[in-house]
Amino acid sequence: MEKVRNMFMAKPNPQHLLRDWQRRLRQECRNIDRQIRDIQREEKIVQKAIREAAKRNDMNSARSLAMEIVRSKKTVNRLYENKAQLNSISMHLGESVAIARTVGHLSKSAEVMKIVNDLMKAPEMAVTMQEFSKEMIKAGVIEQMVNDVVDSALDSDVMEDEIEEEVDKVLTSIAGETAVQLPEAARNVKVKRPAEVAEEPGGVDDEELEEIRARLAKVRS
Repeated sequence: MEKVRNMFMAKPNPQHLLRDWQRRLRQECRNIDRQIRDIQREEKIVQKAIREAAKRNDMNSARSLAMEIVRSKKTVNRLYENKAQLNSISMHLGESVAIARTVGHLSKSAEVMKIVNDLMKAPEMAVTMQEFSKEMIKAGVIEQMVNDVVDSALDSDVMEDEIEEEVDKVLTSIAGETAVQLPEAARNVKVKRPAEVAEEPGGVDDEELEEIRARLAKVRS
């Protein structure tokens, strides 16, 4: 009985923990790759809609859709960064286990703590990394963290000018020749609310725009 009790009280083997964490980290990387592919597939549909809107001189709809492309590209960039950070965690954990073979236990890693803390701010990784952090805290790899604020900088008013500039680049890239042929006033129209677009003759209706936004939002989440 004493032997059984000690078996349940014993700390998990560091190498077993590492293999489990690395397996889950690889799965998260595969999930990120799949999400990126889904986003890029939806982007192609939106690009086609932008070209069609530009051909019928509906630049408000084109700009509104280009805004979704900008947001999607920022999400993809962030996902690539997340994947790189997950791979970095796996590498540092491997180093920690190598040290554990000598000292007999897992030691705290400032690098792993920093990366986990950064990933907890990313909307796509917040929940997953909260679970990882609990396990790593329990195993003694990192200390208790309090910085778990999700990063929502993309929606900040401070970035409005930067986003407008990115929208212009997307329009030029996707519907460049068509857009250039339009009057300057049409090319520089500001993005309106969906309800305003629906009121314009020949514009993409509210339902269609919302459907496109919903699909992109789903694959970005």
